[in-house]
Amino acid sequence: MKRAIILLRRRAISSIPVLLIVVIFTFFLLESASGDAVDAYLGSIGGGDAALRQSLRESYGLDQSMFARLWLYLSSLARFDLGWSVAFNRPVGVLITERLPNTLLLMGSATALSFGIGSALGILAGARPGSVRDRMLSIGSLIVYAIPSFWLGLVLSIVFSVKLRWFPIAGVETIASGKTGFARALDIADHLVLPVGALALIYLALFLRVMRSGMAEAWKLDFVLFARAKGLSRSRIVLRHVARNALLPLVTMLGLQSAAMLGGSVVIESVFAIPGFGRLAQEAVNGRDAPLLMGIVVTSAVLVISVNFLVDLVYAALDPRIGASEGGL
Repeated sequence: MKRAIILLRRRAISSIPVLLIVVIFTFFLLESASGDAVDAYLGSIGGGDAALRQSLRESYGLDQSMFARLWLYLSSLARFDLGWSVAFNRPVGVLITERLPNTLLLMGSATALSFGIGSALGILAGARPGSVRDRMLSIGSLIVYAIPSFWLGLVLSIVFSVKLRWFPIAGVETIASGKTGFARALDIADHLVLPVGALALIYLALFLRVMRSGMAEAWKLDFVLFARAKGLSRSRIVLRHVARNALLPLVTMLGLQSAAMLGGSVVIESVFAIPGFGRLAQEAVNGRDAPLLMGIVVTSAVLVISVNFLVDLVYAALDPRIGASEGGL
């Protein structure tokens, strides 16, 4: 427990400059774009005079210098205030709180499914490197990994929603269904089968290949050769020695792919019309809503950092040397 606290404290301290760099870089990147939320709003209502434009810019603080607005934003962020959305005329934090659960549900379900099945298939492939089963699983994973997620989502939607009518085609639950409790949970699960499957299949193939490669390398290690010389059964060697050692690079890959998984969930949300971060970001771009875009980027960065925190804890549990080296214990 003490090692975990020390590890988390060190990671939290090191993540502060990373988050600050992300915020500043994103702020200047958005500032370099032409137009702002006031221009988008006036365009949506058919235009306005110079007085109205100036009044709106003053009310949203857009008349101040770029560095003054950056300082104000950083000061607000330090108070956990993500600002005010110009396009929605609502607090950014409220908008993100409404949409974030759908993205986390999609991302978490796809991660658990791809990691669980991918590691299991990787163990099957790596149990006998070079076998027919290994080659078939490796070729199949390479084919699936090469398929774009949006194309796979469209194909699954056409086949299972339009043609077979097995699953809903869009949304995260039936609108105004009045369902509660377990019935609502089943309805949400029914809506998420296709988007979770489309997102999970891509990363399932990746985790399979990483697990298989890790096991192929583990078979050459001295402790595995010693276990084989002792006459241990192959299944025991695979599960207790080879697979556990191969989990280390797989857990590392899980942390590295967290940002890619979040980006993939944004694409899948657009394909299946799920009201999550993807559609919110699209609406923010269309409205040139810089505060909302900044809030989405900051929240995404915090999510990725949090996932890497969890990965560090799992890694330290699998390899106690990590916690010892971090904590000086």
